Amino acid sequence: MISRRKICYPISPPLWNYLAHYGRLSEVPLVYDELLRFSGSIPYENPKGEETLWLEVMYPQEVMEDLRPKLTKIYAMLKIGGDLSLAEHLTVERIDFGEFGNSRPFRIRITNLFNGNSDYYYVKNADASRLFGLELEHILSPNRINYLVNGNTLIEEHIAGVPGDVFIRDYLSDPSLNHVRIAKEFVKFGERCFLRLLGDMRTVNYVVDITPDFEEVQYRVRPIDFDQQSYEGNLQVYRAHLFPDNKPVEDLVREHLNDQTILQYRAEELSQMSRRAKVERNRLKAILSVMNRTDISTHENLVLLREAMVERYGSHAFEACQTMGALTATHLQKVLNITPSRS
Repeated sequence: MISRRKICYPISPPLWNYLAHYGRLSEVPLVYDELLRFSGSIPYENPKGEETLWLEVMYPQEVMEDLRPKLTKIYAMLKIGGDLSLAEHLTVERIDFGEFGNSRPFRIRITNLFNGNSDYYYVKNADASRLFGLELEHILSPNRINYLVNGNTLIEEHIAGVPGDVFIRDYLSDPSLNHVRIAKEFVKFGERCFLRLLGDMRTVNYVVDITPDFEEVQYRVRPIDFDQQSYEGNLQVYRAHLFPDNKPVEDLVREHLNDQTILQYRAEELSQMSRRAKVERNRLKAILSVMNRTDISTHENLVLLREAMVERYGSHAFEACQTMGALTATHLQKVLNITPSRS
Protein backbone atom coordinates (compact mmCIF):
# COMPACT_ATOMS: atom_id res chain seq x y z
CA MET A 1 0.00 0.00 0.00
CA ILE A 2 2.86 2.37 0.82
CA SER A 3 5.61 2.37 -1.79
CA ARG A 4 8.08 4.97 -0.57
CA ARG A 5 9.34 6.80 2.51
CA LYS A 6 7.21 9.74 3.58
CA ILE A 7 8.47 13.27 2.99
CA CYS A 8 9.27 15.18 6.19
CA TYR A 9 7.66 18.62 6.43
CA PRO A 10 8.95 21.59 8.46
CA ILE A 11 6.99 23.07 11.34
CA SER A 12 5.28 26.24 10.11
CA PRO A 13 5.05 29.48 12.18
CA PRO A 14 1.30 28.93 12.87
CA LEU A 15 2.09 25.43 14.14
CA TRP A 16 4.86 26.79 16.38
CA ASN A 17 2.33 29.26 17.82
CA TYR A 18 -0.17 26.46 18.43
CA LEU A 19 2.45 24.31 20.17
CA ALA A 20 3.48 27.23 22.38
CA HIS A 21 -0.13 28.05 23.30
CA TYR A 22 -0.92 24.47 24.35
CA GLY A 23 2.29 23.87 26.29
CA ARG A 24 4.05 21.56 23.86
CA LEU A 25 7.11 23.77 23.34
CA SER A 26 9.95 23.22 25.78
CA GLU A 27 13.58 24.13 26.35
CA VAL A 28 14.60 20.48 26.18
CA PRO A 29 18.20 20.04 25.00
CA LEU A 30 18.56 19.86 21.21
CA VAL A 31 20.00 16.35 21.11
CA TYR A 32 18.67 14.75 17.94
CA ASP A 33 21.66 15.70 15.77
CA GLU A 34 24.05 14.80 18.59
CA LEU A 35 22.53 11.33 18.87
CA LEU A 36 23.41 10.72 15.21
CA ARG A 37 27.10 10.83 16.17
CA PHE A 38 27.24 7.18 17.27
CA SER A 39 30.41 5.31 16.38
CA GLY A 40 29.09 1.75 16.23
CA SER A 41 26.00 -0.41 16.49
CA ILE A 42 24.83 -3.98 17.01
CA PRO A 43 21.37 -5.48 16.39
CA TYR A 44 19.23 -5.17 19.49
CA GLU A 45 17.85 -8.49 20.74
CA ASN A 46 14.65 -8.65 22.75
CA PRO A 47 14.54 -10.52 26.11
CA LYS A 48 13.86 -13.77 24.21
CA GLY A 49 17.12 -13.37 22.27
CA GLU A 50 15.38 -12.52 19.00
CA GLU A 51 16.81 -9.83 16.73
CA THR A 52 14.61 -6.78 16.21
CA LEU A 53 14.64 -3.87 13.76
CA TRP A 54 16.34 -1.69 16.38
CA LEU A 55 20.10 -1.15 16.62
CA GLU A 56 21.83 -0.66 19.96
CA VAL A 57 24.25 2.21 19.35
CA MET A 58 27.53 3.16 21.00
CA TYR A 59 29.27 6.51 21.31
CA PRO A 60 32.83 7.75 21.86
CA GLN A 61 33.43 8.39 25.57
CA GLU A 62 33.53 12.18 25.23
CA VAL A 63 30.26 12.24 23.26
CA MET A 64 28.49 10.02 25.81
CA GLU A 65 29.74 12.13 28.70
CA ASP A 66 28.14 15.14 27.04
CA LEU A 67 24.92 13.32 26.13
CA ARG A 68 24.21 11.54 29.43
CA PRO A 69 23.21 14.59 31.55
CA LYS A 70 21.18 16.02 28.67
CA LEU A 71 19.22 12.80 28.25
CA THR A 72 18.46 12.45 31.96
CA LYS A 73 17.41 16.12 32.01
CA ILE A 74 15.00 15.47 29.13
CA TYR A 75 13.44 12.58 31.06
CA ALA A 76 13.03 14.81 34.10
CA MET A 77 11.37 17.51 31.98
CA LEU A 78 9.04 14.98 30.36
CA LYS A 79 8.08 13.11 33.52
CA ILE A 80 8.67 15.17 36.68
CA GLY A 81 8.41 18.78 35.62
CA GLY A 82 12.13 19.29 35.19
CA ASP A 83 13.08 18.90 38.88
CA LEU A 84 16.67 17.69 38.45
CA SER A 85 17.06 17.06 42.18
CA LEU A 86 14.72 14.10 41.71
CA ALA A 87 16.72 12.75 38.78
CA GLU A 88 20.21 12.41 40.29
CA HIS A 89 19.77 8.66 40.67
CA LEU A 90 18.72 8.17 37.04
CA THR A 91 21.12 6.94 34.37
CA VAL A 92 21.07 6.25 30.63
CA GLU A 93 21.36 2.48 30.37
CA ARG A 94 20.97 2.05 26.62
CA ILE A 95 20.31 3.97 23.41
CA ASP A 96 18.65 2.25 20.45
CA PHE A 97 18.31 3.58 16.91
CA GLY A 98 15.46 2.81 14.52
CA GLU A 99 16.79 3.44 11.03
CA PHE A 100 13.67 1.75 9.64
CA GLY A 101 11.27 4.55 10.62
CA ASN A 102 10.40 7.75 8.78
CA SER A 103 11.43 9.73 11.85
CA ARG A 104 14.63 7.65 12.37
CA PRO A 105 13.89 7.51 16.10
CA PHE A 106 16.16 6.96 19.06
CA ARG A 107 14.81 4.99 22.02
CA ILE A 108 16.35 6.01 25.34
CA ARG A 109 16.29 3.55 28.24
CA ILE A 110 16.44 5.35 31.60
CA THR A 111 17.13 3.27 34.72
CA ASN A 112 16.63 4.07 38.40
CA LEU A 113 19.88 3.16 40.18
CA PHE A 114 18.08 2.63 43.51
CA ASN A 115 15.77 -0.14 42.37
CA GLY A 116 16.74 -1.07 38.80
CA ASN A 117 13.38 -0.02 37.37
CA SER A 118 13.57 1.20 33.77
CA ASP A 119 11.50 3.44 31.53
CA TYR A 120 11.79 4.65 27.96
CA TYR A 121 11.24 7.72 25.85
CA TYR A 122 11.88 8.53 22.20
CA VAL A 123 13.85 11.25 20.45
CA LYS A 124 12.70 11.90 16.90
CA ASN A 125 13.22 14.39 14.11
CA ALA A 126 10.34 16.85 14.46
CA ASP A 127 7.97 16.71 11.50
CA ALA A 128 4.76 18.70 10.97
CA SER A 129 2.48 15.82 9.95
CA ARG A 130 3.64 13.73 12.91
CA LEU A 131 2.80 16.58 15.29
CA PHE A 132 -0.68 16.89 13.80
CA GLY A 133 -1.09 13.15 14.32
CA LEU A 134 -0.08 13.39 17.96
CA GLU A 135 -2.46 16.30 18.58
CA LEU A 136 -5.45 14.65 16.91
CA GLU A 137 -4.80 11.49 18.94
CA HIS A 138 -4.71 13.55 22.14
CA ILE A 139 -7.96 15.38 21.30
CA LEU A 140 -10.10 12.71 19.65
CA SER A 141 -9.04 9.39 21.20
CA PRO A 142 -9.46 8.08 24.77
CA ASN A 143 -5.67 8.29 25.12
CA ARG A 144 -3.57 11.18 26.45
CA ILE A 145 -0.33 11.93 24.61
CA ASN A 146 2.74 13.41 26.32
CA TYR A 147 5.40 14.98 24.11
CA LEU A 148 7.70 18.03 23.94
CA VAL A 149 9.25 19.92 21.02
CA ASN A 150 12.27 22.15 20.63
CA GLY A 151 13.73 22.96 17.22
CA ASN A 152 14.17 19.74 15.26
CA THR A 153 14.01 17.61 18.42
CA LEU A 154 10.74 15.85 19.27
CA ILE A 155 10.52 14.00 22.58
CA GLU A 156 7.74 11.40 22.91
CA GLU A 157 6.70 9.44 25.97
CA HIS A 158 6.77 5.66 25.66
CA ILE A 159 3.32 4.16 24.97
CA ALA A 160 3.13 0.89 26.88
CA GLY A 161 1.51 -2.21 25.45
CA VAL A 162 2.08 -5.46 23.59
CA PRO A 163 3.27 -4.73 20.03
CA GLY A 164 0.61 -5.63 17.50
CA ASP A 165 2.69 -8.28 15.72
CA VAL A 166 3.58 -9.92 19.05
CA PHE A 167 -0.05 -9.82 20.18
CA ILE A 168 -1.23 -11.58 17.03
CA ARG A 169 1.57 -14.14 17.21
CA ASP A 170 1.53 -14.95 20.94
CA TYR A 171 -1.86 -13.90 22.34
CA LEU A 172 -4.53 -14.26 19.68
CA SER A 173 -4.70 -18.06 19.95
CA ASP A 174 -4.79 -18.02 23.77
CA PRO A 175 -8.07 -19.71 24.83
CA SER A 176 -8.35 -17.35 27.81
CA LEU A 177 -8.45 -14.32 25.50
CA ASN A 178 -11.86 -12.64 25.38
CA HIS A 179 -12.26 -12.76 21.61
CA VAL A 180 -15.41 -10.69 21.53
CA ARG A 181 -13.87 -7.86 23.53
CA ILE A 182 -10.69 -7.76 21.47
CA ALA A 183 -12.73 -7.86 18.25
CA LYS A 184 -14.84 -4.95 19.50
CA GLU A 185 -11.74 -2.91 20.36
CA PHE A 186 -10.18 -3.47 16.94
CA VAL A 187 -13.39 -2.29 15.28
CA LYS A 188 -13.33 0.89 17.36
CA PHE A 189 -9.60 1.39 16.79
CA GLY A 190 -10.06 1.12 13.03
CA GLU A 191 -12.93 3.60 13.15
CA ARG A 192 -10.85 6.17 15.06
CA CYS A 193 -7.92 5.90 12.68
CA PHE A 194 -10.05 6.15 9.56
CA LEU A 195 -12.09 9.10 10.73
CA ARG A 196 -9.08 11.26 11.59
CA LEU A 197 -7.13 9.89 8.57
CA LEU A 198 -4.25 8.22 10.42
CA GLY A 199 -2.72 5.75 8.00
CA ASP A 200 -0.30 2.83 8.00
CA MET A 201 -1.66 0.99 11.02
CA ARG A 202 0.26 -2.19 10.31
CA THR A 203 0.95 -4.45 13.28
CA VAL A 204 4.30 -2.79 14.04
CA ASN A 205 2.65 0.62 14.39
CA TYR A 206 0.24 -0.07 17.27
CA VAL A 207 0.22 -1.77 20.64
CA VAL A 208 -2.46 -3.58 22.64
CA ASP A 209 -2.84 -2.40 26.23
CA ILE A 210 -4.18 -5.26 28.38
CA THR A 211 -5.74 -4.29 31.72
CA PRO A 212 -7.25 -6.81 34.18
CA ASP A 213 -10.67 -5.68 35.41
CA PHE A 214 -12.75 -6.94 38.35
CA GLU A 215 -14.38 -9.67 36.25
CA GLU A 216 -12.94 -9.56 32.75
CA VAL A 217 -9.89 -8.17 30.97
CA GLN A 218 -10.07 -4.85 29.15
CA TYR A 219 -8.19 -4.21 25.89
CA ARG A 220 -7.27 -0.99 24.17
CA VAL A 221 -5.45 -0.69 20.86
CA ARG A 222 -3.23 2.39 20.65
CA PRO A 223 -1.26 3.75 17.70
CA ILE A 224 2.41 4.39 18.40
CA ASP A 225 3.41 5.79 15.00
CA PHE A 226 1.89 9.01 13.69
CA ASP A 227 4.06 9.52 10.60
CA GLN A 228 1.22 8.82 8.17
CA GLN A 229 -1.25 11.42 9.40
CA SER A 230 -3.23 12.68 6.37
CA TYR A 231 -0.37 11.98 3.97
CA GLU A 232 -1.14 9.16 1.52
CA GLY A 233 -3.50 9.52 -1.43
CA ASN A 234 -4.70 5.92 -1.31
CA LEU A 235 -7.83 5.73 0.85
CA GLN A 236 -7.08 2.09 1.71
CA VAL A 237 -3.99 3.16 3.69
CA TYR A 238 -6.35 4.60 6.33
CA ARG A 239 -8.27 1.31 6.75
CA ALA A 240 -6.28 -0.67 9.30
CA HIS A 241 -8.13 -3.94 8.69
CA LEU A 242 -7.05 -4.00 5.03
CA PHE A 243 -3.35 -4.44 5.79
CA PRO A 244 -2.36 -8.09 5.18
CA ASP A 245 -0.63 -8.50 8.55
CA ASN A 246 -3.89 -7.48 10.29
CA LYS A 247 -5.84 -10.27 8.56
CA PRO A 248 -5.85 -12.58 11.63
CA VAL A 249 -7.56 -9.81 13.59
CA GLU A 250 -10.01 -9.12 10.77
CA ASP A 251 -10.81 -12.85 10.66
CA LEU A 252 -11.42 -12.74 14.42
CA VAL A 253 -13.82 -9.82 14.00
CA ARG A 254 -15.77 -11.60 11.26
CA GLU A 255 -15.92 -14.81 13.29
CA HIS A 256 -17.27 -13.25 16.50
CA LEU A 257 -19.22 -10.16 15.37
CA ASN A 258 -22.09 -9.99 12.91
CA ASP A 259 -22.65 -6.98 10.68
CA GLN A 260 -25.23 -5.39 12.98
CA THR A 261 -22.89 -5.62 15.97
CA ILE A 262 -20.00 -4.13 13.99
CA LEU A 263 -22.24 -1.21 13.04
CA GLN A 264 -23.21 -0.81 16.70
CA TYR A 265 -19.57 -0.64 17.86
CA ARG A 266 -18.67 1.78 15.08
CA ALA A 267 -21.57 3.99 16.12
CA GLU A 268 -20.45 3.83 19.76
CA GLU A 269 -16.98 5.05 18.82
CA LEU A 270 -18.33 7.82 16.59
CA SER A 271 -20.56 8.98 19.45
CA GLN A 272 -17.63 9.05 21.86
CA MET A 273 -15.42 10.88 19.36
CA SER A 274 -18.17 13.43 18.80
CA ARG A 275 -18.34 14.10 22.55
CA ARG A 276 -14.57 14.51 22.76
CA ALA A 277 -14.61 16.86 19.77
CA LYS A 278 -17.29 19.04 21.39
CA VAL A 279 -15.49 19.15 24.74
CA GLU A 280 -12.25 20.15 23.00
CA ARG A 281 -13.90 22.18 20.23
CA ASN A 282 -11.63 25.23 20.63
CA ARG A 283 -8.47 23.16 20.57
CA LEU A 284 -9.75 21.02 17.70
CA LYS A 285 -10.69 24.09 15.70
CA ALA A 286 -7.24 25.57 16.33
CA ILE A 287 -5.27 22.51 15.21
CA LEU A 288 -7.44 21.99 12.12
CA SER A 289 -7.08 25.66 11.20
CA VAL A 290 -3.29 25.37 11.38
CA MET A 291 -3.39 22.05 9.54
CA ASN A 292 -5.36 23.67 6.72
CA ARG A 293 -2.54 26.19 6.22
CA THR A 294 0.37 23.74 6.43
CA ASP A 295 1.80 21.52 3.70
CA ILE A 296 1.85 17.94 4.95
CA SER A 297 1.55 16.00 1.69
CA THR A 298 2.06 16.21 -2.05
CA HIS A 299 -0.46 17.72 -4.46
CA GLU A 300 -0.74 14.33 -6.17
CA ASN A 301 -1.73 12.64 -2.91
CA LEU A 302 -4.23 15.42 -2.16
CA VAL A 303 -5.97 15.01 -5.52
CA LEU A 304 -6.12 11.21 -5.20
CA LEU A 305 -7.56 11.27 -1.68
CA ARG A 306 -10.00 14.07 -2.51
CA GLU A 307 -11.38 12.08 -5.45
CA ALA A 308 -11.65 8.96 -3.29
CA MET A 309 -13.57 10.89 -0.61
CA VAL A 310 -16.00 12.31 -3.14
CA GLU A 311 -16.61 8.84 -4.54
CA ARG A 312 -17.01 7.21 -1.12
CA TYR A 313 -19.47 9.71 0.32
CA GLY A 314 -21.07 11.06 -2.85
CA SER A 315 -20.54 14.51 -1.37
CA HIS A 316 -19.31 17.66 -3.10
CA ALA A 317 -18.09 19.07 0.23
CA PHE A 318 -14.67 17.52 -0.36
CA GLU A 319 -14.22 19.06 -3.81
CA ALA A 320 -13.34 22.49 -2.41
CA CYS A 321 -10.55 21.10 -0.16
CA GLN A 322 -7.15 22.42 -1.22
CA THR A 323 -5.07 20.82 1.57
CA MET A 324 -4.95 17.56 3.48
CA GLY A 325 -5.91 19.54 6.57
CA ALA A 326 -9.09 20.70 4.88
CA LEU A 327 -9.89 17.12 3.86
CA THR A 328 -9.38 15.93 7.43
CA ALA A 329 -11.57 18.71 8.85
CA THR A 330 -14.32 18.07 6.30
CA HIS A 331 -14.25 14.35 7.06
CA LEU A 332 -14.56 14.97 10.80
CA GLN A 333 -17.36 17.49 10.37
CA LYS A 334 -19.31 15.29 7.96
CA VAL A 335 -19.12 12.04 9.92
CA LEU A 336 -19.28 13.43 13.45
CA ASN A 337 -21.84 16.10 12.54
CA ILE A 338 -19.98 18.71 14.56
CA THR A 339 -19.81 22.44 14.03
CA PRO A 340 -16.42 24.05 14.75
CA SER A 341 -16.38 26.58 17.57
CA ARG A 342 -16.74 30.21 16.49
CA SER A 343 -14.75 31.50 19.45
